[in-house]
Amino acid sequence: MKLYRLHSKQSLPISREEAWDFLSDPKNLKTITPDHMGFNMLSGGDRPMFAGQIIQYKVSPFPGYSTKWVTEITHVKEGEYFVDEQRFGPYSLWHHKHFLKSIKGGTEMEDIIDYKIPFGILGQLAHPIVVKKQLKQIFSYRERKLIELFGSMEGSAKELHFSSV
Repeated sequence: MKLYRLHSKQSLPISREEAWDFLSDPKNLKTITPDHMGFNMLSGGDRPMFAGQIIQYKVSPFPGYSTKWVTEITHVKEGEYFVDEQRFGPYSLWHHKHFLKSIKGGTEMEDIIDYKIPFGILGQLAHPIVVKKQLKQIFSYRERKLIELFGSMEGSAKELHFSSV
């Protein structure tokens, strides 16, 4: 089973504190998730983020198919980073690290997601056609939504890379 990595960076013209306040609030995940994903938080998002927090969602990654997704916030360093890991959901593995760094004029957000797809060789064949395509759409939507909410930084470029680990 292959391990894949998505690496994304985006700069926003807001303070690290503002970025943290928005990104560490589980309720804001719906705001930065495309409507077609049918994202609905079921439980666990009613408190500020903490290590050990379990959050349950319902998502529709494909038309006509919805699933429950359960994540645990495993690590939190206030204002700097947090990690969420899937406990139940559509992936065989989902380990998502969120980093925030102060830069001149704003904040750089960095996401590193290591993930595995179920179904062996069939999952590997589906990766470039379905999964990678959908993750690109989700992160492109998120980029546009964050710019809409907070503005953009002149001269900064969004980075999005996929690789096999």
